[in-house]
Amino acid sequence: MSALALSLAYLRAQPLVSLLTVLLLAAGVATLTLLLLAGQQLHSRLLRDAQGWDLVVGAKGSPLQLVLAAVYHLDAPTGNIPLDAAEAWARHPLVADAIPLALGDSYRGFRIVGTRPEYAAHYQARLAQGRGWRQPMEAVLGATVAQRSGLGVGDTLVGAHGLTATGADHAHAPYRVVGVFAPTHSVIDRLVLTGVESVWQLHAPATAATQDAHAQHAHAEAHESSASREITALLLRYKTPRAAATLPRQINAASALQAASPAVEVTRLFRLLGLGFDVLRGFAVLLLVGALLGLFMALSQALAQRRYDLALLRTLGASPGWLFGQICLQALLLAAAGWVLGIGLGHAAAEWVGRQLSAGQLALTGLLWAPGESVLALCVMVTALAAALPPAWRAYRTDIAAVLARG
Repeated sequence: MSALALSLAYLRAQPLVSLLTVLLLAAGVATLTLLLLAGQQLHSRLLRDAQGWDLVVGAKGSPLQLVLAAVYHLDAPTGNIPLDAAEAWARHPLVADAIPLALGDSYRGFRIVGTRPEYAAHYQARLAQGRGWRQPMEAVLGATVAQRSGLGVGDTLVGAHGLTATGADHAHAPYRVVGVFAPTHSVIDRLVLTGVESVWQLHAPATAATQDAHAQHAHAEAHESSASREITALLLRYKTPRAAATLPRQINAASALQAASPAVEVTRLFRLLGLGFDVLRGFAVLLLVGALLGLFMALSQALAQRRYDLALLRTLGASPGWLFGQICLQALLLAAAGWVLGIGLGHAAAEWVGRQLSAGQLALTGLLWAPGESVLALCVMVTALAAALPPAWRAYRTDIAAVLARG
């Protein structure tokens, strides 16, 4: 009988202990796998969505909330700002590019963003169907929005206040879908883009008072020409690195607006999230340590019960090294089973959580492989081998004569 077959036979002889050890290992591995997948995908998304934006200008309030609302579209805006004040900073000599955003509504949890075509071009979004918006109340869907809603070119959609699907809707003024973007794997996939004029027209003071579309349009045009037009935020790119040292301070000190750096706020967000991740990671490590202690106890108990069998194997020609390796092999088999089960459970949990999240939240998937998972596998195997060394060493030093004499 080979060492592998003998090891499997010994594990089958103790089904409850073996199963419990595997389940404890799997629980720890699954928790760590879920954390690795969530951390990696969250980090990648935050960096990818903020790439290229140096500064966000918006209403006074929490800078983190401003960045989450304007860059990641995960939070409510801090408020609106006058268009003329925003345009004054957009024309600043240190600003290379500025794109306005008008927020406030959503469609089934997907945010509707009033902006310019340059916003989609920044994320290298290409049209998969139709064309871009040219007139008010025309909209282009991100790839995820189109996939989950089933909408296509020629369909209409009705926006609702806020980021939830339960907000009051604008049934009297539906958007007409004129295009669908190809997947970009960025925030664009989860947005409905339209012109800023659409948002102004929809939220014009007279809009709620009349159901006549022509009257709305006329009012909107009049409203556009006034100085009271507002946007929600302005995304800026610096012309020179020197702007990073002076422009945010100038905006915060010299105006009623707020300037927030996505890089700074993302770092702060990771610090906040890191505490929660550390707690969960510590819990998972405790599970793994408990499982490895259980593995050590199981192997030690099995060794005590099999000392006579091992002595007989020695008399049949088995070397001390063979016995040493056979104990280690049992530990590696249990660790491998726990790791495979844990990896499967961790990926399944990540995919399930991703499907439960609402439209605008983290697009988590269990179909990716996090780089840290290979390191996790190595750690599980090495620590399992370390747990098996004491009983394996005792098996190696088995005194054949004494054991056989005791019977």
